[in-house]
Amino acid sequence: MFNSLLSLYRANREQSHLFFLFVGLFLVIYLVPIGTERVDNALLEGFRLTNWYAREHVILCLVPAFIIAGAMSVYINEGSVLRYLGPDASKPVALGIASVSGTMLAVCSCTVLPLFGGIYRRGAGLGAATAFLYSGPAINVMAIVVTAKVLGIELGIARAIGAVVFAIVIGALMHLIYRKEESARAATASRGFPEGEAAAKTGVVAMFFALMIAILVFANWPAAEAGVPLQVYRAKWWATAILAALMALLLVRKWQWRVAPLIVLAILVAAAAYLVPDVPEVAFATGAIGLILIAATRDKDEEWAAETWMFAKQIMPLLLAGVFIAGMLLGRPGHEGLIPSAWVAAAVGDNSFESTVIASVLGAFMYFSTLTEVPIVQGLLGAGMGKGPALALLLAGPALSLPNMLVIRSILGTRKTLTYCFLVIVMATATGFSYGNFF
Repeated sequence: MFNSLLSLYRANREQSHLFFLFVGLFLVIYLVPIGTERVDNALLEGFRLTNWYAREHVILCLVPAFIIAGAMSVYINEGSVLRYLGPDASKPVALGIASVSGTMLAVCSCTVLPLFGGIYRRGAGLGAATAFLYSGPAINVMAIVVTAKVLGIELGIARAIGAVVFAIVIGALMHLIYRKEESARAATASRGFPEGEAAAKTGVVAMFFALMIAILVFANWPAAEAGVPLQVYRAKWWATAILAALMALLLVRKWQWRVAPLIVLAILVAAAAYLVPDVPEVAFATGAIGLILIAATRDKDEEWAAETWMFAKQIMPLLLAGVFIAGMLLGRPGHEGLIPSAWVAAAVGDNSFESTVIASVLGAFMYFSTLTEVPIVQGLLGAGMGKGPALALLLAGPALSLPNMLVIRSILGTRKTLTYCFLVIVMATATGFSYGNFF
């Protein structure tokens, strides 16, 4: 009997996995103790966190990230990617470029995913792609500065050094572990380098992506208290509008886009900004969606729209599901989920190895939007958290999250995703424990 069932399973693996998923979901829904205060509150926290994520991150972060990732898949010459970031590229060069590229983005662990998927699909080596994946949310300059200002210069420096080293080491280890698979992937990749017309457009394409990334950065510029960051924050929407106008000009002059549709779009964006001034996301969404709709009507650019939609439908459901589960389990800052916050504070209350491991694992599964990890760690330090676990959480938290893991798995597969997550947790634990006990 058992052997027959095992044979049936092996012959129908995909359908068997789907069956087990359905059964598991049914049991969870059937057995969940609705009516108890903690469970009801946890479910509410899941919806609240998902609602907050949709309001704060989808329009301003993910939508432009999808658009950029779609453009990467179409307009970035594959040969250029292979030359600098491909499996056969010089590893110091590839890892260095990937790490530096990530530092220019002030994005969370989820916003970086479409960009990571874009460069990986275009031919970037696993090592370079994962170095970029880690560096994007973990190393951005703004996060380092805020950490030093709020948590102290010592912890800020430790985070900066740890994150830079992490990006390079994790990328190198991922390459070494999967070097055979990477060699096979390199053998099937295109080897052509840009020539003729493609080469001539390299500068134009670089400017195109620079403008889109700048729009992403300025649209998501966080509030500040004083100095240059405050001035940038006050002017961020004017800066975003100017950058958008420059991109439109580039599309007209170099991509031969018609002026009329872009003028109509500009009027719609201006009208949205005028009618709903307190909700700039409306104007931003109008511009982003309008841009892709125009691209979809052009023979030369319809693939851009198709690739953008492909990233959106692949990533969005997993992200929203992951955010809901993370909110249900851990709640929001200051709000209880299924796991009591007192348990968390007690578990990371010293510099022991166990506390550091717990901090790394919790950080890996929690969702942190850009810079929110700093006040959370500040609160935990005030509640008695050791500085070692604090550093471990700062190194693991911004780079990983449950929704982040789900999406990485859809791009890299289960085995490589588990390896990447394991490396981040192990290195965060080792670094945090060393820092907490020897410095």
